[in-house]
Amino acid sequence: MKTRVDETSRYLKDIKSADVWSVFKIIADFVKGFDELGELGPSVTIFGSARSNKDNLYYKEAEKLASILGNRGFNIITGGGPGIMEAANKGASKNPNVESIGLNIDLAFEQISNPYTTKKLNFDYFFSRKVMLVKYSIAYVIFPGGFGTLDELFEALTLVQTKKVSGVKIFVVGVDFYQPLLDFIENKMLKHNTIEKEDLELIRLTDDLDCIAGEIEESIVKQIEVLKDANLCDTTYYKSLANFLYDKEIIDDRRSE
Repeated sequence: MKTRVDETSRYLKDIKSADVWSVFKIIADFVKGFDELGELGPSVTIFGSARSNKDNLYYKEAEKLASILGNRGFNIITGGGPGIMEAANKGASKNPNVESIGLNIDLAFEQISNPYTTKKLNFDYFFSRKVMLVKYSIAYVIFPGGFGTLDELFEALTLVQTKKVSGVKIFVVGVDFYQPLLDFIENKMLKHNTIEKEDLELIRLTDDLDCIAGEIEESIVKQIEVLKDANLCDTTYYKSLANFLYDKEIIDDRRSE
């Protein structure tokens, strides 16, 4: 009986010890993300399936959108893996003036990093990685995907709905793929009063990539206003957005001359 008690005591002690070390690993994840991403300029996070191959329509569309956004000066952030993530990093990497960022996760069955990133970070925990995927972006673009992608979509919707983030746009690409989901949200969730009618407006469902890029550019003005109202004009993030907008206005003025 004493042996069992001793074994149980040692087991509990090991759990507590592991928890203490986990705290340091969690802190390390966040510090790493803050240090590496804190001074990025305007960025867009693109989510989607890791299983899409190069012949897939949405792989091609993700690459195209990232290239369009990169040409307009936006950094691209992804989960750093294959599929849609690879396509987005590939599109961004075509423009040497922006960062193509991959935020990978250490798994037992290791997710292989794609070769198109200019900045790559590995995280131990999903939750710290998820924070970094959304914290430094002015827009989220959701391509077709599985459980992980849907998790990221509803995480983004919850952050915007609860005003934990402000001024951020959520675009969903793949009308054929996602329309049934939006029908469910409207016909079931709204009907049963689990969301408000204005919550439906948080989702912009479209396959028009140029429209997405244009609306993301326009959202910078709203982001700057939100930061002003919060008295955050001295922050690095505010200055990066303001400089981006200023530089773009100069370029546009020169093109119109």
